[in-house]
Amino acid sequence: MPLYRDRLQEKLIEALKAVLPIILIVLLLSFTIAPLPTSILLAYLFGGLLLIIGMMFFTLGAEIAMEPMGQKLGARITQTRKLWIILPLGFLLGILITVSEPDLQVLANQVLSIPSPVLIWCVAGGVGLFLVVALLRMLFAVPLRNMLLVFYAATFLLAFFAPKDFLAVAFDAGGVTTGPMTVPFIMAFGIGISAIRNDRHAADDSFGLISLCSIGPILAVLVLSLIYRPESADYTATVIPEIDHSITLARLFTRAMPTYLKEIAVAVLPIVGFFGIFQVLSLHLNFKILIRIGVGLVYTYVGLVLFLLGANVGFMPAGSYLGGTLAALPYRWIVIPIGMLIGYFIVKAEPAVYVLMKQVEELTSGQVSGKSLQISLSIGVAVSIGLAMLRVLTGISILWFILPGYAIALALSRIVPKLFTAIAFDSGGVASGPMTAAFLLPFAVGACLAVGGNVVTDAFGVVAMVAMTPLISIQLLGVLYRLKAHARTEAAPKPEFAENYAIIEL
Repeated sequence: MPLYRDRLQEKLIEALKAVLPIILIVLLLSFTIAPLPTSILLAYLFGGLLLIIGMMFFTLGAEIAMEPMGQKLGARITQTRKLWIILPLGFLLGILITVSEPDLQVLANQVLSIPSPVLIWCVAGGVGLFLVVALLRMLFAVPLRNMLLVFYAATFLLAFFAPKDFLAVAFDAGGVTTGPMTVPFIMAFGIGISAIRNDRHAADDSFGLISLCSIGPILAVLVLSLIYRPESADYTATVIPEIDHSITLARLFTRAMPTYLKEIAVAVLPIVGFFGIFQVLSLHLNFKILIRIGVGLVYTYVGLVLFLLGANVGFMPAGSYLGGTLAALPYRWIVIPIGMLIGYFIVKAEPAVYVLMKQVEELTSGQVSGKSLQISLSIGVAVSIGLAMLRVLTGISILWFILPGYAIALALSRIVPKLFTAIAFDSGGVASGPMTAAFLLPFAVGACLAVGGNVVTDAFGVVAMVAMTPLISIQLLGVLYRLKAHARTEAAPKPEFAENYAIIEL
């Protein structure tokens, strides 16, 4: 059985580069202006170790299992050319991968006024419906920018009638549904579908599934808030651990371990079952490929368990305490630049970001580098956390940020290359993953409690802000690429890269 030792070592180096900066930032703050209690610091450091190991296994597992499974399923389902088969299967698949998404479980458990099953199944229905919409767009080559304009217009129109306590929760739902389980599979699913198209726009259309699937949950929760009409949007407070010695530290994580073993098993099994049925009925992959996928699934499972255990048990209390400590300082404004610094580095620790970077580089033949994409994402997330902390300190409604933000993003979509619009709107969902839910959201909640704000209206919405700003920063990257392409065109009478429609064509 292949163990992929060399590739694991490569992924370990990537994980260290991603997680160590955020660990060092928190340590520096702890030893200077925001001292953390020993118990929280120990849990944080051990959680960081689990994060690194988990990210190493997960990123390799996603490459050798989740991506091939998604691509083969996408291609096989679409080859039937029968909408009565494609659309119901797409709807079912959207529901299965959403119900199993760990990030959604975290959000649902924090909103107490709506029963978790009601919220989860409502969001899952929204994703399933919009995955069908996304499939229709790809099959009939409908421009993504037009669909985004229509659906976001409907979203904001509905937002004006929804209870204000649920605006932030609704927009957060759009971010958490596109987490570490969903992103690798759906992106690969889109590539598999586009692969059977032989037109020159197929590469552009392979992106965009994540962006449309992020709209469904927002609309679903807004509609739910109008129908369900809960009295208030209560939340679950973060528990601060008490650790006396190493045995207590070990117990803290081992007691939580069965929960995540079960959660990730529930997350992986529906997708494995869906793939298994297609393998028996249609795919008929050889034994060697199945062994490779099996090993990748084991790596994915182990990686996600360790990653989420480290993030939720180790990072969540540290984020909450740190946010509260910084906001309680006489110069509470410092929470804004520090939040931006943390946001810049923490997005690099999102597992799905590496999946996006790899697929963008492959589909653009290196024309769009993963490094430039990552920097643009980091800048976007830094800005989003700065704005989120401003909301916490001032209590400004999230609509004053979300509405102009999406208006700018949609306006940019009219002038940047199509590929960058699709990548940008996919990136919003990719950036708002488990690290945002497990560290940045508690960070905002802790700061909000320290300044006496309303947690539900002022602190919730961090995930939504993180999902919004990359739409602008990556499209601005697209403007830069277009300007560079234009400069090369002017300099060379017969530019070789002019044939690469994916970068320069509107």
